Amino acid sequence: MSEQRYRERQQRVKEKVDSRVAAAQQERGIIMVFTGNGKGKTTAAFGTATRAVGHGKNVGAIQFIKGTWPNGERNLLEPLGVEFQVMATGFTWETQNRESDTAACLAVWQHAKRMLADPSLDMVILDELTYMVAYDYLALDDVLSTLQNRPATQTVIITGRGCHRDILALADTVSELRPVKHAFEAGVKAQLGIDY
Repeated sequence: MSEQRYRERQQRVKEKVDSRVAAAQQERGIIMVFTGNGKGKTTAAFGTATRAVGHGKNVGAIQFIKGTWPNGERNLLEPLGVEFQVMATGFTWETQNRESDTAACLAVWQHAKRMLADPSLDMVILDELTYMVAYDYLALDDVLSTLQNRPATQTVIITGRGCHRDILALADTVSELRPVKHAFEAGVKAQLGIDY
């Protein structure tokens, strides 16, 4: 490709991008969902939270399910002012007690509702929320109305497999992570600092 043709092509790309940027003028919080069976949903959420904190934004984090594992995200972000509320039961397939899992979920959900009503929080992460809805620990209607009634400038990030279609419909941005290959399938143990 000649230098002239390259410049012409890049100019057309620039014009399209500039046009799209000029058309996107709304300023409001959004709902982002990271779902799918692939690894990286929580990592993507906390990467975004780290970016927000780096820009001076206020972030709150709710973690369902992962309550008993060491938590690198919490170790880094909590000293920087990020409030963490964690469902302390750990993985629900380990506890095998629906009543206590539901109670633990509802307790941490009250913190989530407080955060989702707090206009001083620029971002709230609801890590593994999708399971709480799928397992009927949380009422879908309550989740949807809480999300819809949050402060207009607040961004929410939801993670987990099998996100309910009504949450997907409400979301502004949805990314589905698809597994291609995973070290665990080859017998590699989950690693501190990589997987959790």
